[in-house]
Amino acid sequence: MTRRVISLWLPRLGTDRVRRQTGSVPSNHPFVLTTDSHGRRLLTTVDGAAAAAGLSAGISLADARTLVPDVIVQPDDPAKTATLLARLADWCGRYTPWTSVDGEDGIWLDTAGCAHLFGGEATLLKDLLTRLSHLGFSAQAALASTPGAAWALARFADEAVIVEEDETRRRIASLPVAGLRLTPEVASSLSRLGLRRIGDLYLLPRAPFAARFGEETARRLDQVLGRVSEPISPRRHVAPFRSRLAFAEPIGHTDDIVRGLDRLLEDLCDQLSRATRGGRRLELTLFRIDGSVQEVAVGTARATCAAPHLAHLFQERLTMLDPGFGVETMILSAPSTENLEAYQTTLKGEAGDADESMGALLDRLGNRLGFGRLHSLQPAESHLPECAQRLMPVSLGRERPSPRPSPVSGGGGKNASLACLREREGSCAERPIRLLRDPERMTPMTQEEKDGAPPSVFRWRWQLYQLRRIEGPERIAPEWWRQDQDWAGGTRDYWRIEDAEGRRLWLYREGGGVEESRWFVHGLLA
Repeated sequence: MTRRVISLWLPRLGTDRVRRQTGSVPSNHPFVLTTDSHGRRLLTTVDGAAAAAGLSAGISLADARTLVPDVIVQPDDPAKTATLLARLADWCGRYTPWTSVDGEDGIWLDTAGCAHLFGGEATLLKDLLTRLSHLGFSAQAALASTPGAAWALARFADEAVIVEEDETRRRIASLPVAGLRLTPEVASSLSRLGLRRIGDLYLLPRAPFAARFGEETARRLDQVLGRVSEPISPRRHVAPFRSRLAFAEPIGHTDDIVRGLDRLLEDLCDQLSRATRGGRRLELTLFRIDGSVQEVAVGTARATCAAPHLAHLFQERLTMLDPGFGVETMILSAPSTENLEAYQTTLKGEAGDADESMGALLDRLGNRLGFGRLHSLQPAESHLPECAQRLMPVSLGRERPSPRPSPVSGGGGKNASLACLREREGSCAERPIRLLRDPERMTPMTQEEKDGAPPSVFRWRWQLYQLRRIEGPERIAPEWWRQDQDWAGGTRDYWRIEDAEGRRLWLYREGGGVEESRWFVHGLLA
């Protein structure tokens, strides 16, 4: 795809900002902004009437009053102007998601693949300048195949220009060398040597030219001609999935916004479904007729492309929007997506109700409270009971640890050997439904068996337990290859026991011999 870039220049952004904000400065009266510099007050921005009267940025206020005694003067505020420029760059997102601030008074728009949505490049450029004019901004723009060419044409051409790739060299040849974005000193040096136009530099030998005027000057010439690539970093992440809806007349009713969102969700979810992707974060952007932009976003605990569910998540967020005097364009994007996972279905082919309802609940809570506050237990790659799962934010998704053989060994037992148990239950032995945060010491009331089996009677939490059935042992050793593990006591022999009242516990013995051993309760079995 051929690259197409718009350079938008706002030469009077500062005065336009103050005039729009106060509304007290006449549009046909000379108006300037000033700042103090080394004991002098200098002009920073002049409006059209002041420029027509001979004023320009950089001259002192005293000289300006000599030329135009009744000029209106206000202090400049570069921070507010920069904020306005950033907002305008976001507003330009109605034309393309690839927008970026250019210096103190410009905006880049990479429109490759977007012009057809507006009826062509000429219609897009005209619509951009017309809307900015209605909003009270003086603007000039040009569209070319390289950012450097667009920048030069926007500032030194007489009108809005659209230049094709094969015409770039000829169309910029007559522009002044300042169009190469050179420093004033370099541009002045070139002019003194008679090199006043960009075309004058075409036939100069590269090596002597770069040696005399610097490698940066030669690089700027190569960039404007497309010999060297010049990337533009967008202000925001460019979503790979995006849907746009423009209205013939501005809408302002909430029901109209809801219907527009339904259409956008249907289109966006269709895009996601074809790519086997699901959205984890969706952003709805409203472009209002007054030039402002409003955004709302929703997140999901797992990837989804179900339009009804996403519409339900947006339902509460839409009440936070203010359509103002009307919304002209709505854009729905999915900046964060993941591969769709397959979920267990019933014999009738329906999705599992438990997974679906839990996902919907997590999505509602996450969007109300914040996904950073929701945590769930996720499996971890470890055979140690304390490390087999960890608490993680649901926004990070579910981890699927790769299966590994558990480095455990078993021995004989009273009623059922561990080998028989594994053969009956699979390679993974039964685990408790509730694992205690910290293993709790139990008190043996009788001597443990010679084969290391648990004592037949013991006390735990002030209650006596009399063994009726035991299974085990299952030996679990420390993960010696991990440096950060917190495992004290060495190898453990785990037993599953059932007492006379039917209570089932998960016990383990710690220590070498019978006299040195200590017994702990680590979990409750079903």
